[in-house]
Amino acid sequence: MSEREDEDIETPRRRPRYSGKYPRRFEEKYKELNPTVDPETIQKVLESGKTPAGMHRPIMVAEILDALAIQPGDVVVDATLGWGGHTERMLPLTRPGGMVVGLDCDPIELPRTEERLRMAGFGPEEFRVARSNFSGLPKVLAELGLDGADAVLADLGLSSMQIDNPARGFSVKFDGPLDMRMNPSRGLSAADWLARVTPARLAQALEFDSDEPDAEVIAAAISGRRFQGTRALADAVRKASTARTGEERDLTVRRVFQAIRIEVNDEFGALESFLRVLPSCLRPGARVAIMSFHSGEDRRVKKSFKAGLLDGTYSEISDEVIRAASAERRDNPRSTPARLRWARRA
Repeated sequence: MSEREDEDIETPRRRPRYSGKYPRRFEEKYKELNPTVDPETIQKVLESGKTPAGMHRPIMVAEILDALAIQPGDVVVDATLGWGGHTERMLPLTRPGGMVVGLDCDPIELPRTEERLRMAGFGPEEFRVARSNFSGLPKVLAELGLDGADAVLADLGLSSMQIDNPARGFSVKFDGPLDMRMNPSRGLSAADWLARVTPARLAQALEFDSDEPDAEVIAAAISGRRFQGTRALADAVRKASTARTGEERDLTVRRVFQAIRIEVNDEFGALESFLRVLPSCLRPGARVAIMSFHSGEDRRVKKSFKAGLLDGTYSEISDEVIRAASAERRDNPRSTPARLRWARRA
């Protein structure tokens, strides 16, 4: 064989080795990140009670559909599209003649979700998307030529894709850049925000956004500092915490991450703006369902719905908060803190 013929022979590429039954590193979970290629792996992960990497398991689907009472021909808004799990269940209910409008400010996940739902057979005449925070709902409806919606859903939780991807900086489990922005192209990253914030301002955020009992102590230890990544911040919080056990210190870390994420994304400001403009986006008799995941969000939703009932904006609201059923909490632990409330426009 000549040297030229030898050069033309391609060395066969080895298939990447899957590191264990359930790989720990996000980047190594290539089977989970390609669900159409290896559905058996996805099923195994789901049966283990976990959420596959790159996916999100929609929470309280039956309860949300019951609250929204979607009818054929309805215009429905999923104000927090995420992975599109709720939208995928709502779209068939609007047929024939209806539409679901999906909003999301995440420029990374939005095109992926749109592509996934288009591949599932939902065309532009029945499924529209807009890159927008939910507080921009009036503008989105106006641009689409719609006078309002018959049903609106807002799921205020983070999507699993954001939590599990270390590159987004949301998770306390894996080391990654300290970012935490829903839209990585706008505003300050968590690292920049922490480097600038004063101890008093951070202590206030820790107390009001996540009910952190060690707010002042932790704020004094981490404010004005620049951390290289999520693990460095988590280690600093554990060191400053006065909690006695490792489990309690881990809870402290999660509360601190939650408060910083809320501030970086101005989540309460966006929610309050959404609640103010929401009635003007609802047609008479329309329903809205909002799912929150911590007390700060739920308080604001509860207060807004009650005020709307008293002033006649809403004709009916849910009597009590709705929780995930015990079977769902067992199968999907991320559903445990979810709290659902609904209201009907007068």
